[in-house]
Amino acid sequence: MTPIAGALLFLSAITHAGWNLISKRDHPTLAFYLVANTIGVLCVLPILFFYWPDIQKVPMSVWHCVNISGLFLAAYMAALAAAYRKGDISTAYPIARSLPVVFVTAATMYLGLGKTVSFGFIIGVSFIVIGCILLQLKHLHEFKARKFGSLSSIFALGAALFITGYTIVDHEALALLRNLERSPFKPLDATLLYMILEAISCSVWKGIFVMTRERERHAVKEVLTCYKVSAAITGIGIYLTYALVLLSMNFVTNVSYVAAFRQLSILLGALFGIVILKESCFIPKIAGLGCIFAGLILVTVA
Repeated sequence: MTPIAGALLFLSAITHAGWNLISKRDHPTLAFYLVANTIGVLCVLPILFFYWPDIQKVPMSVWHCVNISGLFLAAYMAALAAAYRKGDISTAYPIARSLPVVFVTAATMYLGLGKTVSFGFIIGVSFIVIGCILLQLKHLHEFKARKFGSLSSIFALGAALFITGYTIVDHEALALLRNLERSPFKPLDATLLYMILEAISCSVWKGIFVMTRERERHAVKEVLTCYKVSAAITGIGIYLTYALVLLSMNFVTNVSYVAAFRQLSILLGALFGIVILKESCFIPKIAGLGCIFAGLILVTVA
């Protein structure tokens, strides 16, 4: 991996952890994410006009994926906001970000879409699961007393499940776009086009969720009045992170390096919570973060 790729991925890790920190600190609601995502979509929308002449070539199967994936994304943001309201980002963020690696592999194997896992992968998964448990403990003896499984962690687990859902759907949708007969979409074109369509779908689903809940409707007014700058930074950060990752892929010889390096955001997110938000920092939490990071590296290289 070149220094340029390393710098881009490090910056993407900072931006990803950063927009999560802002949303946790300022206004952890689905309304906040609705405003943020809509602003982010407006920033990247001009790209859609570049692909507009070929939009009719997108098959109905991909449009179905866009709709389903947008739903999963909206549900993920709702669960993430709830996790941040109920607990620490230094616990919820690592759980939500690490467990999809386990869930995606399990789901693809069950569906016959993945390959047989190695022993190293199994060890890595074990580290991740143990780390997620340790994150929630103040003292190691609480493990025996079963004093874990907070409401925040449950919502973070839900967020991880929804991430798993849209990850699998996205993979299939991009394969469909790339493999079209006489496809006008190269890999990068397919990725950018699908990203924008999915982002629009996500905002629509978030809007539906927000409109059906009175508390979230009131929260939209509050966000637009008091937190619009934070929402704008968050929305730009969401898509800037994605753009940096795509750009970094031009400077690596093995895409697994990208997957491995991106896990740095988990440590940064936890560190931001501990240092900036003054969240608790017990020995089991530090041990848990170490286990998760080691497990993700093992899973990536296995």
